[in-house]
Amino acid sequence: MTQNFQKILQAAPSPFLLLDRELRVVWANEAYLQTTGREAEKLFGRKLMEEFPSDPDSEAGKMLRGSFERVLRDAVTDHLPVIPYPIAGADGEVKERYWSATHTPILSSDGEIEFILQHTQDITEFYDHSASVASPVGLQADMVRRAREVANQNLEQDAAINFFRLIFEQAPNFMVTLIGPDHVFRTVNEAYYQMVGHRDLIGKPLREAIPEIEGQGFIQLLDDVYRTGKPVRQTGAEAFVQRTPDGPQERIFVDFIFQPLSNSHGETVGIVVQGHDVTAQKLAEVSLREAEERFRTMAHVMPVHVWTALPDGGLDWMSDQVYSYTGATPGSLEGDAWANVVHPDDRAAAAEVWSRALQNESRYDTEFRIRRADGVYRWHLVRAAPIRSADGTLLRWVGTNSDIHDQKAMSQQLADLNTTLEERVEKRNRELEELHTRLAQSQRVEAIGNLAGGIAHDFNNLLQVMTGSLTMAAREMPAESPARSRIDAAMRAVERGASLSSQLLAFSRRQPLQPRPLDLRELLSDIDDMLRSALGEGVSFDIRAPETLWPAFVDAASTQNALLNLALNARDALEERGALRITMANREFSAQDLAGEPEMSPGKYVEIKVMDNGPGIPPETLEKVFDPFFTTKPVGKGTGLGLSTVYGFARQSGGRVTIDSVLGAGTTVSLLLPRAQDAAEPLRWHDPDSVKGGTETVLLVEDDAEVRDATSAMLNDLGYRVRSAQDPAAALSLAQAEPDFDLVISDVVMPGKMSSRELADALHAERPDLPFLFISGYSQDAIVRDGRVDAGVNLLSKPFSHDALALRVREALDAGGTAASTKPDNRTRRILLCEDDALIRLDIADILESLGTNVTETGTGHEALQMLKTGEFDALLIDVGLPDMSGEDVAAQVRDSLPDIPIIFATGQSDVPAAQKLGKCAIVHKPFGDRDLARALAKVGVLPEVKTLASV
Repeated sequence: MTQNFQKILQAAPSPFLLLDRELRVVWANEAYLQTTGREAEKLFGRKLMEEFPSDPDSEAGKMLRGSFERVLRDAVTDHLPVIPYPIAGADGEVKERYWSATHTPILSSDGEIEFILQHTQDITEFYDHSASVASPVGLQADMVRRAREVANQNLEQDAAINFFRLIFEQAPNFMVTLIGPDHVFRTVNEAYYQMVGHRDLIGKPLREAIPEIEGQGFIQLLDDVYRTGKPVRQTGAEAFVQRTPDGPQERIFVDFIFQPLSNSHGETVGIVVQGHDVTAQKLAEVSLREAEERFRTMAHVMPVHVWTALPDGGLDWMSDQVYSYTGATPGSLEGDAWANVVHPDDRAAAAEVWSRALQNESRYDTEFRIRRADGVYRWHLVRAAPIRSADGTLLRWVGTNSDIHDQKAMSQQLADLNTTLEERVEKRNRELEELHTRLAQSQRVEAIGNLAGGIAHDFNNLLQVMTGSLTMAAREMPAESPARSRIDAAMRAVERGASLSSQLLAFSRRQPLQPRPLDLRELLSDIDDMLRSALGEGVSFDIRAPETLWPAFVDAASTQNALLNLALNARDALEERGALRITMANREFSAQDLAGEPEMSPGKYVEIKVMDNGPGIPPETLEKVFDPFFTTKPVGKGTGLGLSTVYGFARQSGGRVTIDSVLGAGTTVSLLLPRAQDAAEPLRWHDPDSVKGGTETVLLVEDDAEVRDATSAMLNDLGYRVRSAQDPAAALSLAQAEPDFDLVISDVVMPGKMSSRELADALHAERPDLPFLFISGYSQDAIVRDGRVDAGVNLLSKPFSHDALALRVREALDAGGTAASTKPDNRTRRILLCEDDALIRLDIADILESLGTNVTETGTGHEALQMLKTGEFDALLIDVGLPDMSGEDVAAQVRDSLPDIPIIFATGQSDVPAAQKLGKCAIVHKPFGDRDLARALAKVGVLPEVKTLASV
């Protein structure tokens, strides 16, 4: 304040008071101090209401405080014509007094209210004057009273305004008043601030106050309302607001109405915006929809049937599994129509249990049979639980159907077992006795086989020396020489010795077999003339086999020898008079069919039956026919190794041989051989006239000096240059010193720290394509696994002839290293797994990795196709039902670009037509386990066949 201002107000006869924004006394003139009876030094600095207290709810308190609020809020002068306000005098006595007051705002340089100047007049004298209204004083008193009435009315109006302002500010819904075409904020309540953030809005256009709202459509709607004067209402409108200056834009949802404000001329001057923030409700709805979708997705992929029902029991939804299983049209089983697929005998009981559950609102638990799409009824465990709201009201039912048909069948079997336990125990004891007998026989054969194998190694070496020496001796003398016949006789004796050695190895399951897919009809046709000649004219002979006969996975020469053995045994039994028939058929055996056969695996086999109508075999003889060296023939007429050789060959091949005989009616020998997975290969017999030698260099490794010399002589005779070594270590040193050789011929069993197999691996590390030919009289599993020669191994069994050696050496050299490698393909198979359900994909990947494969995962068909274009995979495992395209369509596209890749379909359906059409495919039906998956991978050649797998 300036000195001039103070002088002016100090000289004024009327009371003046200066207050700050907190209504604290800053200054008062002399007239104010005299009127109120106050001293300046005691008054200045005190709050007005402390110096002149009043009840805030009293008439005076409300009027004075309301005036100050209007000045501070609106920055305009406010008048109080009459205000009753008692004050205490200098003597402390409080007297009722009436005042007329004016409150003027004093603004600072930046336009803000800095002080309030109060000008008051004490009008108590006029208000209390009781003179006639005709007198001047009476007229003034009347005016004062009327002024007080107006003041009271203004007070009531202020109270009403304050009441409505309180409602406006605290309303739960947001309310805004926008003025003019630029939509300037006039009023804003707290709900709106909470929604958009506490920012400076009053007096600013919408575009300036909330800039992020631009482009969201709301300003255009406001423009339309202002232009047309028509209100607009929306529900669930989406908006994005930035509640803090540096914060992110947040997504909100609102229900609102834009209501135009019109003046007395009907012109729109503003818009009232009123509405509700429904973001929480919308998010809850989205969450509920997502939860429902997750439930439906989970229900559709679950192996059990899932359904829901209304509180009254009417079914209103079923998973895809229900319709896929029953074959019903989607939606056709809702309501009470579900009973149409229930077995007629089970409907009444099921309906009664369901009705009782509905009445008691308790769990539903029962069992009944449901008709499958193919018309077969299967037992299901059916359960449902009531779903309730927070207050306990029943909302709906959620139920499942679980297939328990197999469990029911097993329970029935257990019940049957219990009822016939004594009979079954007796039967099992007989089976155990038979098994014990077979085990004892197997142990006898094993012991004899170990002895025979050791003998065979040395025996075959001796025979090989004799074969080589006799062959070379015969070549060195004229054909007309008398000694030539003696040499031929000696060679025949060697051949008989070799046959005996081969039989010893065969019955003891030590014969190295080289199985491959063969057509048994072609195999029998190849020896048809030999069979008929051996049987003689007195025995009628025919062969019967279906056109659809499966190929067998067997060794060709061993199979022919077994059939010749069986035919010759039948001929001897018929005594050259009678009938012999050989039949072939496809057979499939389950685990139950093979009970008591621990060496047999469930699966598919080719069966050969050799049947004669001879005298039959007595029971006491029949149980010994497969024992080695057992014979009923006179001394010198048989070795007793014929049937034991067939037995050993069948077991070593993964099959079996059984014999049935009836005295006076004949004998049937049944030979089961495993089915091949691949198509039959043609027989490969060589013309002896096509045998030739060569000029290549051969590295010969043989520990027996005589065998080494005899073999070297035959190789030299064939034109080959030969380098010899007595063991693998010496051979490796020779190969490193003189590496210019074309073929390695090595005995399998040799002394020393290095084996022949290790020699082959060492040489192939330097020369991967080097041909390798093994020769052996007894392999001791060095190159044989489970009686079968390892894949890719060339083997020539001792004793071998000059022509056999020439043929196998030429084959090995002409084939190069493609068939010589002794290393199996042990690389890790890469599988591309395509399954959209994350949990199922995780489980399948774990199974695949446990099977030793490397797994790459994807969830869509398009991603699978792209991965197959850019990566190398050994197989594709794909779900039939994918979200973007069918698994069968994906497989068809894959087959066009990758014709040889194996494909395994995973499905809950009964059939996959594409698997038959595309070829090289397998199917696993959900739910499946590791054994099912391993079997499918073996079927398409990705993993080796596991013969111990049993069906699940």
